[in-house]
Amino acid sequence: MNIDPIFKQINPPPRLMMGPGPVNADPRVQRAMSADLLGQYDPAMTAYMNEVMALYRQIFVVDYHWTFLIDGTSRAAIESALVSLIEPGDKVLVPVFGRFGHLLTEIASRCGAEVIILEKEWGEIFSPDEIKTALDAHQPKVLAICQGDTSTTMCQPLEEIGKLCHERGVISYVDATASIAGNELLIGDWKIDVCTAGLQKCLGGPSGSGPITLSDRAAELIKKRWHVEKGIEPAGFVPGQDSRIQSNYFDLAMVMAYWSPDRLNHHTEATSMLYGARECARCVLEEGLDQAIARHHMASDAMKAGLLALGLKLFGNLDYKMSNVTGVYIPSELDGEAVRRDMLHHFGVEIGTSFGPLHGKIWRIGAMGYNARKDTVLRTLNALSSCLKLHGMKIPEKDAALAALEIYNMQSDGTTPNIEISPVTDDA
Repeated sequence: MNIDPIFKQINPPPRLMMGPGPVNADPRVQRAMSADLLGQYDPAMTAYMNEVMALYRQIFVVDYHWTFLIDGTSRAAIESALVSLIEPGDKVLVPVFGRFGHLLTEIASRCGAEVIILEKEWGEIFSPDEIKTALDAHQPKVLAICQGDTSTTMCQPLEEIGKLCHERGVISYVDATASIAGNELLIGDWKIDVCTAGLQKCLGGPSGSGPITLSDRAAELIKKRWHVEKGIEPAGFVPGQDSRIQSNYFDLAMVMAYWSPDRLNHHTEATSMLYGARECARCVLEEGLDQAIARHHMASDAMKAGLLALGLKLFGNLDYKMSNVTGVYIPSELDGEAVRRDMLHHFGVEIGTSFGPLHGKIWRIGAMGYNARKDTVLRTLNALSSCLKLHGMKIPEKDAALAALEIYNMQSDGTTPNIEISPVTDDA
């Protein structure tokens, strides 16, 4: 009988993750996650659950009562929202401007929806008039859209879209996994009904917990589908009149009952992830949400300045670029994957490629969460500069890290950065 060997203790190599996410977690979050476990009904545990609800209302900028966590990655939160909102045959409008819009269509289709897709060329966003026309033409029950799609690095404006949906009685759902806490997101003011997020990007935590917030009208819609598992029905329970939610684990009606004062059993809360999610929100709010967003914008400006100093061309409609990730064309004479590999091997710095029509055409370079710092931006630019030279690219004499540092120095002087960006064409 062969016995498997005992593996060594986990000891990951040191990496600086400057791709589109995940990123390095804030050490404070990692320390919080090492705290002692608690029983799921311990008063200390339920108090932490209530604190999480209060903290994430401030992160989402809402007064929605139903603001809590889904145990699972950000995709778990997305699926919980869509499977709980959509009944078979419902019309769902999905404006797609990147890979993660296609994900929303995939999940909505699996829920049995009649999915209506609007598509934009990757690197562009939708105007309010385009959304308004589609809403009026198709009259969907739900509109599902991403705010920031890291596959294209674009940030979709949402202020008018939420209001357009609200005026028409359409439930608006937003996936803000990649954008929350690094880009302006005012869920309440913009009248967005449902929003989900993840920890692993601008919130500076690990993947594994999905914050969610629901307006009262979205919550009432979901409660109409509430059917409790056999064996735990409260006395006198009357099920909702609408169809049962198709998933057990992602049944938001049941999860809401678990997060309510009744604490009706659904699953065992992921205690360590709750600690981490709580600390992510606490750290952002201690810094100040507006200040955290400004820090991401400054890191983005510095990264853009450094990339331009290297003679590289930026991707997409830069008027609508996410603050936390930058797309840059891979020079045609280079093997983009070889450059990425050497940055990781020689410098311990990770940057990303992209998907679909952009695979092999652009790199995606992030600066988000705990990694949206001056030292990380400078290290990334130095690593990229060296690897470009290593692969034979002739770059301008101006130092990329110095160009980025000048942006940071302008901030300290109170000067507004002015970055000259040359027009970019698709044949770059």
